[in-house]
Amino acid sequence: MSASASAPTGPVEHMLRQVAPGRYDAYEGLLHALADGELFMLLWQGTAGSPDAQYGNMEVEGYGYAPCVTSPDALAASGWHRAHERTTGREIARALYPERWGVWLNPHAPGGGVGIPWADLRRIATGLDRMPAGPLRVSEPGLEIPQFYAQLTQNAHRTPAVRSLRRGWVQPALGSPYLVIGLDLYDGSAAAVDEVRAMMRQSIGSVPDGLPVSTVALSDAYDPVALWLRAHARPFYDREAHGAPAHRPGYGYPPAQQR
Repeated sequence: MSASASAPTGPVEHMLRQVAPGRYDAYEGLLHALADGELFMLLWQGTAGSPDAQYGNMEVEGYGYAPCVTSPDALAASGWHRAHERTTGREIARALYPERWGVWLNPHAPGGGVGIPWADLRRIATGLDRMPAGPLRVSEPGLEIPQFYAQLTQNAHRTPAVRSLRRGWVQPALGSPYLVIGLDLYDGSAAAVDEVRAMMRQSIGSVPDGLPVSTVALSDAYDPVALWLRAHARPFYDREAHGAPAHRPGYGYPPAQQR
């Protein structure tokens, strides 16, 4: 047996070997391993913890990634002679996803390694079980459920926090497809959120048995479902189009950040 075959490996490297095109289950396993696994981030300049420390960067198909390796052995094999920073997958996910940067694991490896895009880093940072597994296919719902939409529209009209509602059909890479309701609110205060939760509880009884329904805030600038709904779905309820008074005139989305 060769030395490389007998060398111990951690959960991240074990799952990394399982990843292949179409193996979404293995990729999901890799994300779970990464959450608490250790990564060695390659620093282009500075040293770990120094004010001038800067991660390396690479671009793949228009998306930015910070290269890293998954073990001391991989670090030695990479030939990287500058400094590096040891961190956990969850820590680096929290640092990178708000800037829409992913990580690229072992770019020196045969085949070029594996990239983890920023959307999946966000899942690691906020909880993998809280968000559907990508890649996601989002489309217009083909369901005929007029009673639910009518009940939801009626309740939304009575809920001053709601500006508009949109809908989509989400098919995750793993798990069952579901109907999503996009919530466009005048503000995100705790009181407004409570109002909307009560609205959904009052409406959900009209949903056919066995149909999963979820919600997403359209103000979420990082949620891929929210981004799709804002770009492609027309509101099926729009308070201002119906001439109803706004909850807080002039209060809406924060200005788009310049990037």
